[in-house]
Amino acid sequence: MASRRFTVAGRRARARQEETLVLARVADGDAGALTELYERYCGPLSAFLYRLAGDRGTAEEILQDTLLAVWRSAGTYQRRSAVSTWLFGVARRQAHNRLRGVPPPLAAEPPDGADPLPGPEELAVGGERVQAALARLPLAQREVVVLSFLNDLSHQEISEVLGIPVGTVKSRLHHARATLRECIVERLA
Repeated sequence: MASRRFTVAGRRARARQEETLVLARVADGDAGALTELYERYCGPLSAFLYRLAGDRGTAEEILQDTLLAVWRSAGTYQRRSAVSTWLFGVARRQAHNRLRGVPPPLAAEPPDGADPLPGPEELAVGGERVQAALARLPLAQREVVVLSFLNDLSHQEISEVLGIPVGTVKSRLHHARATLRECIVERLA
């Protein structure tokens, strides 16, 4: 069992190192490396942005803005976090620029590249209901919920993506859960 853990940890370390090298190639102007990052992260980033924006078209536009920002700023990556965490941070900033103060509309379909099958949360409550409940959250809480429950990031990783303390992540999750609980109770009543 212990050797299996070391094998998994070794694979993760190699994958992180490989992603760092790909991002370094992007910083050097290698368009193929940007395509490689896009192919790896299109699905998770699209799903994240879709949940923040609430509609496919806006999420796709923000994803394009994100890729342009990655192309321009890849040289600023300082290896303090995983490349994936850095990418989610760039996507989040692009979403904030676009969505500041705009609640997401209800969405009819998932974005291309996102898993079309409902996850456990959506099976329990229903995809439309989840999106409606998420739309009622302030953007700061919505992004924490999406990163935590739908993208399965740890509190520490969310802290790095958002540039906020771990305690703030926990607080936003607490308040978001309370709001979501109210939304679900209202819908069931």
